[in-house]
Amino acid sequence: MLVAGMGLMACQSRSNRPPDPVVEPSARAPVEAHGSSAREHEEAEPKPPQDLHAARVEDPDEQLPLSRISLPAGFEIGVYAANVENARSLSLTPSGTLFVGSKEAGAVYAIPNADGDAHGDRVIKIADKLHAPNGVAFYQGTLFVAEQNRILRFDEIEKNLEQHPSFVVINDSYPDVDHHGWKFIAVGPDAKLYVPIGAPCNVCDQKDPRFASITRLGLDGKGFEIFARGVRNTVGFDWQPATKELWFTENGRDLMGDDTPPDELNRAAKAGKHFGFPYCHAGTIPDPEFGKKKKCADTVPPVRVLGPHVAALGMRFYQGKMFPPDYQSQILLAEHGSWNRSEKLGYRLMLVRLAGNEAQSYEVFAQGWLHEGRAWGRPVDVVVAADGSLLVSDDLADAIYRISYHAG
Repeated sequence: MLVAGMGLMACQSRSNRPPDPVVEPSARAPVEAHGSSAREHEEAEPKPPQDLHAARVEDPDEQLPLSRISLPAGFEIGVYAANVENARSLSLTPSGTLFVGSKEAGAVYAIPNADGDAHGDRVIKIADKLHAPNGVAFYQGTLFVAEQNRILRFDEIEKNLEQHPSFVVINDSYPDVDHHGWKFIAVGPDAKLYVPIGAPCNVCDQKDPRFASITRLGLDGKGFEIFARGVRNTVGFDWQPATKELWFTENGRDLMGDDTPPDELNRAAKAGKHFGFPYCHAGTIPDPEFGKKKKCADTVPPVRVLGPHVAALGMRFYQGKMFPPDYQSQILLAEHGSWNRSEKLGYRLMLVRLAGNEAQSYEVFAQGWLHEGRAWGRPVDVVVAADGSLLVSDDLADAIYRISYHAG
């Protein structure tokens, strides 16, 4: 695994190159459930191939080749924290402590930043031996962690970072299914926890209504309800600052070719809507197996179709003051990268520019983690720091990056 030493903290990259053109037309395959079989999943969705970990660089002193990352003029990228194994979902406290979940490492990390500078102070493992603790959400002094089948609560967490803090289980009723079982988690404007449950398959019509949904529940773990249906798998969402409406990324199904269907950016204006899966993909593409059961016209179409099989994950509305004004309230999202496309796509950060609820453009913001067809990094999540910089997790390079802006 590629890691960065502390000496790399000052490594930065600038670029005036314009973003590459975007492919406009999408990515994942279960338990046996009225559709795909578990055997199909084993064959169709292997772990990322070894060459994802094998991209070495010419300069032995530059373990993470950040000079390859291209950004718009005035932007820089540096390593905020290194050696954060399988760094996935992010949550930031008002005092500057960054919490990081993992999927494969089974751990949760805290990265304090007492002086608010460009680097985390240290990486503290606050929990380990957990079951895919991908999702983390900090709210009013409490940290919530989403394991595969349960939700944990760490009270007064910032006072107990060094003591391997204890937790309580507030809900253990989520399905314990590996396929799409890892979870994002966030606290909404209504002070409720939002937790997705991915489809346990590439494509299937599950009898259990909890699958392929976004759920919500109280901070005490009670009051479980399904907020949105027909969501194959989302690993990132945020609320529009003005309207308080939920926006989320969604990974499209596999095995329909390189370019079909696209991943999606969706908007849930209110509870109770159906977003198509498994019947309709990207708002207009009937599923070849299940499309006759529900018309695309009866589902909510995406706000924007994204690249095919790019594995769009974490997203945030930018609310900082550091970036230029035209970034304000726009969406920055991480594309983890395709695993089953003949030509790899993704491995980058994208910018979606909005006019109200309309997505006006979908353009590359940062790229270079994919080099000559081989990936040395895979962005997972983004979060806006207090100073307006953007923190980005990378579960392949085990790193957290910081993207900042300085006017020329």
